[in-house]
Amino acid sequence: MFHVKQTRAYTAPMSRPRIITVCNQKGGVGKTTTAINLGAALAERGMRVMLVDSDPQANATSGLGVSPSSLSASVYDVVVMGRPLREVAVPLKHVPGMTLVPASVELAGAELELADLPLRESRLRLALDGLDEFDYVLVDTPPSLGLLTVNCLVAADRMLIPLQCEYFALEGLTLLTRTQAMVRQSLNPALSLAGIVLTLFDPRTVLSAQVVAEVRRQFGDQTFATVIPRSVRLSEAPSHGLPITQYEPSGRGATAYRALAEELVMRSSRVAA
Repeated sequence: MFHVKQTRAYTAPMSRPRIITVCNQKGGVGKTTTAINLGAALAERGMRVMLVDSDPQANATSGLGVSPSSLSASVYDVVVMGRPLREVAVPLKHVPGMTLVPASVELAGAELELADLPLRESRLRLALDGLDEFDYVLVDTPPSLGLLTVNCLVAADRMLIPLQCEYFALEGLTLLTRTQAMVRQSLNPALSLAGIVLTLFDPRTVLSAQVVAEVRRQFGDQTFATVIPRSVRLSEAPSHGLPITQYEPSGRGATAYRALAEELVMRSSRVAA
């Protein structure tokens, strides 16, 4: 678990995109799948979307058809080296309206390097300041609660939590919400919960339905109405470097992520009002 330094709290400027960190310290919950496909669904609606891949595994990068080994610069250069974010961003010609800030293997050592840097928890936020040409910035995080994830939470307006429809799904939520509270108290008082999105739903099992019911009972309208199904096509799409909206446009996965995008836009409009 990270230790939060007591530094001046950050107040987000008025003119900036909606910055949403997709976060869960558990792996295999559909976090990167959600970041990629929610971003693509928003872009399909005409939104200008940036996806920041802050996971050393670089799955969002490769899942959108960009080879991490071919990069001359990545989000590592932004967060650790202080390089301007616009110099690293890659417009995705095959996904109109979407821009990627890719990850690379160098991020694996970023946790140690960040520990000795000034403003270590706020370096991504500083890089995103003044980025007004986008409507949404989605940030994919590592499956951990270290300094990289803290940077993502400090940079964000809201946190979106993918939660798989499985037995141990709720166990990590307490730790995650505690982390949110710590970040709000010390670093980013504006950080709120965008919502919990239930993923990997299998309608053939009683367990999936029970998890959905329990999450809705505990978290009410903080849970998105849209449920993301378990889908072979969703698993296949990254190997082709495509979001599901292009890989199988009329399939269950694409339909679900379009519905999630619509819900998110409606929630964002209510918050803005």
